[in-house]
Amino acid sequence: MFGRSSVLRFLVVLGGVLLASACAAQTDAAAPYTEGKEYVTLPTPHQRDSSAGKVEVVEVFSYGCIHCAHFAPIAEKLRQELPKGVEFKLLPAPFNEQWLPYARAYYAAKQLGVVERTHLKLFAEKFDQHYPMNTLDELADFYAREGVDRAKFLQVANSPEATAQLKQDLALIQHWQVDGTPALVVDGKYRVADVESPQQMADVALWLAKRELVGTK
Repeated sequence: MFGRSSVLRFLVVLGGVLLASACAAQTDAAAPYTEGKEYVTLPTPHQRDSSAGKVEVVEVFSYGCIHCAHFAPIAEKLRQELPKGVEFKLLPAPFNEQWLPYARAYYAAKQLGVVERTHLKLFAEKFDQHYPMNTLDELADFYAREGVDRAKFLQVANSPEATAQLKQDLALIQHWQVDGTPALVVDGKYRVADVESPQQMADVALWLAKRELVGTK
């Protein structure tokens, strides 16, 4: 037979076990996405620019990618939903010779400070209105219509600095094991992986960013 003190000790231990189990269950319930499925942890984390001291959500994209065009409004909504302390960035993917002009165009647009007002419009004109935008000259025509000095645009897009940035970004994309677009990488640590829809891709990135933000405080 158990004495009174033994019973009390047993109840205390049992209560602790049940509490721990409940906490574990709550933790599991609070994690709607699974490592190795909806996202993967990169073997050697590396941010694009860690000097800002913020959690980064980076979209690897191309203006030559119709899937990126479809994802662009969702990505913009994600950017607006990110909490303070999280920064959204774009990174053009020069996966092939045809996509090189789009990457150079992005570098020039960023340098000239016009990405915010031209990003969605370029997708719309290329894929919705079917403007021919396959060469750097044709892309320069688009930016000229948007009030950008055409000669200056081409100068920046073809500059040695743009070439160096292109090589650096391609190496980072390969380091992140990104082989398609659009892709989302969170804080250089996690890559959104097997998702059911473009919206879920954004949802997973938002969840990871919030989790990472808490972990950095």
